[in-house]
Amino acid sequence: MVKKTSNAIKRTPGEWAFDIINTIILVLIIVVTLYPFIYVLFASISNPSMIASHTGLLLWPIGFDLSSYSAVLENPNILMGYKNTIFYVLVGTSVSLLMTILTAYVLSRKGYMLKRFLTFMAVFTMFFSGGLIPFYLQVNRLGLADTRWALIFPAAMSTYNVIVMRTAFSSIPDSLEESARIDGAQDFTILFHIVLPLSLPTVAIMVLFYGVGQWNSWFNAMVFLRDRNLYPLQLILREILILSDTSDMVTNMVVDREMIGETIKYATIIITTVPILLVYPFLQKYFVKGMMIGAVKE
Repeated sequence: MVKKTSNAIKRTPGEWAFDIINTIILVLIIVVTLYPFIYVLFASISNPSMIASHTGLLLWPIGFDLSSYSAVLENPNILMGYKNTIFYVLVGTSVSLLMTILTAYVLSRKGYMLKRFLTFMAVFTMFFSGGLIPFYLQVNRLGLADTRWALIFPAAMSTYNVIVMRTAFSSIPDSLEESARIDGAQDFTILFHIVLPLSLPTVAIMVLFYGVGQWNSWFNAMVFLRDRNLYPLQLILREILILSDTSDMVTNMVVDREMIGETIKYATIIITTVPILLVYPFLQKYFVKGMMIGAVKE
C-alpha cells in the first residue's frame, strides 16, 4: 500500500508576516478609498439640520430624510443634464470606438507603407500640442462651437487607446488573415469577422474608457458651450458643488437653504456617480485581459 505524501509547501514565518502586512495595508486602502463615498451616501439621506451640526465620522444616516433627492430629481437642469450626457456617452463612445478600431487596424497591418510615419505622428500628439487657444480657434472655425458635436469630434480619438488597440490587433496570428484572403475576404470582412471577435476584451476596455471619459467630461463643455440646454450633467454638477448654486432646488422648500443645500450637493454626487458605477461589473472581467494585451506586446 502506497502512503500518500503531502504536496503542500511549508511557508516560512516571513512569508506569513508578509501576507498579513499586505492584507492589513490593502484593507486600509479599501477603507480610505470607500469611506468618502459612504460618507456622501449617508449624508445625502440624512436630515439636513442634523447633518449640518454633525462633526466627525459618519457611519450611518442621521435622521433618515430623502428630501434632498426629491429636490434634485425635480430640478429640470439635472434631468436635462442626464439627457445630454446620455447622448454624449452613446454617440461619443460609438464615434470614438469606430475611429479607434479603423485607425488601429490600419496601423497594425504589416505591409502598410505609411505605418511608421502615421504611428510617429499619432504618438507625437501625446507629448506636444498647440494649447487651449489654438484648440478653441480650430473648433470655432469648424463651426462646432456651441453645438453637441464640440464634445464629440474634437476629442473623438485617444492616441493611447489607438496604441492599445493596435497592439491587440497585431497579436492575432497572420495565418488567420492569410487564409481569409485566400477565400476572397477583403479588409472590412477580415476586420469585423475575424479581428474584432478575437479582440473583444480590448474592445470592451475601449468602451469603458471612452464611456467613462464622456460621462466625466466637463472642461470641453465649459469652454465650447454657451447654451445651457446643451450642458452635460458634470457641468451642472460643477455649478452645484464649486459655485454652490442650489437656488433652483431650494426655492420651494421650507427648511433652511444653507442646510438643505449641503445635502443636495451630496445627493447630486450620488445621482451622477451611481449610473456609471453600474457599468463596471459587466466589463470587469475584460479589464485585466484587455489591458495586458495592450501592455505586453509591441
